[in-house]
Amino acid sequence: MSKFRFSVSNLESRQEGVIESESFVAAVDALGKHVDVRAGDLLEIGVTGFPPAMFECVGAIRAGQPMWLPHGQRAA
Repeated sequence: MSKFRFSVSNLESRQEGVIESESFVAAVDALGKHVDVRAGDLLEIGVTGFPPAMFECVGAIRAGQPMWLPHGQRAA
């Protein structure tokens, strides 16, 4: 399992932590279950030795499951 460092931030707060997961996709998916995420929040996530990926929450697929787009891209 890999350890992914993450931060979820908005204008009012910033949450940081580590999540262990077998894959990058599973780590991002698990965040919705462990961290309160809202539209407009920014996510930085990565592993030690590599620059973090940046995503923006654009809404929810269903309760507790945020939809992320790479930061700077717009939804179609």
